[in-house]
Amino acid sequence: MKRQNQSSVVEFILLGFSNFPELQEQLFGVFLAVYLVTLMGNAIIIVIITLEQTLHVPMYLFLQNLSVVDMSFSAVIMPEMLVVLTREKTSISFVSYFAQMYFILFFGGTECFLLGAMAYDRFAAICHPLSYPMIMNKRVFMKLLITSWALGFMLGTVQTSWVSSFPFCGPNEINHISCETPAVLELACADTFLFEIYAFTGTILIIMVPFVLILLSYIWILFAILRMPSATGRQKAFSTCASHLTSVTLFYGTASMTYLQPKSGYSPETKKLMSLSYSLLTPLLNPLIYSFRNSEMKRALMKLWRRRVDLHTF
Repeated sequence: MKRQNQSSVVEFILLGFSNFPELQEQLFGVFLAVYLVTLMGNAIIIVIITLEQTLHVPMYLFLQNLSVVDMSFSAVIMPEMLVVLTREKTSISFVSYFAQMYFILFFGGTECFLLGAMAYDRFAAICHPLSYPMIMNKRVFMKLLITSWALGFMLGTVQTSWVSSFPFCGPNEINHISCETPAVLELACADTFLFEIYAFTGTILIIMVPFVLILLSYIWILFAILRMPSATGRQKAFSTCASHLTSVTLFYGTASMTYLQPKSGYSPETKKLMSLSYSLLTPLLNPLIYSFRNSEMKRALMKLWRRRVDLHTF
């Protein structure tokens, strides 16, 4: 951390969408609405699964943790993004920038591993239904859950500590919408080659390896579904897996393009749009594609709603 003392930069300037000042007011309204819907949707999932005992099974407990991650991810990114949209240039202190970077990496990494764990759970449930209670017992579930959170914590800690140790001598303007590693790395006045090798390798391990394993699990799941004798069973299995695969493709696709790109790979505007895809859309869509298309979740929601109505009646 000695190199940090050489930094002359005490704050960074996030430019956001300052190139399009005429759009900032409209974008603020859209992003605020998305943020509120994201918080409400994920909060509803957390409450439903907490209160409904029949949903205390690995599939829904993983989903509950995913909602916690998505809600936290949005709470870390969106308030600062909304502030950026209200100004031409937004200053953020050195410490605040790297604090947000840490939580982006922490929650983003945790989501990567959670999605992988959820794919394994669906693989076990569909391909080995008879032995599923043994394969995904409470001990295995807790190991997968704790490992997902622990690996996300390690990713955030190691990467943020390393990047924040680089000297930043100026300029301090970052043409981005949030505090992400690739954006600030371009301003470091030191040789970052070793870190880039680490980051590339880490991204392959954290994003691409789980993504490939998820795809392989879905190939086996597809074969298992096609062998099902019941058309209703096939339809239900396809619906469950299609929701998960949609979320996986959106999250992993945009995240890998952001963190595996060369420095001059995309224009700043393209980088911002890719960042929005996994920081804005994924937390918004997960409640919709996972829960509100799920019959058991809808039944649990209606059950809790009727219970609340009955309490108010009496």
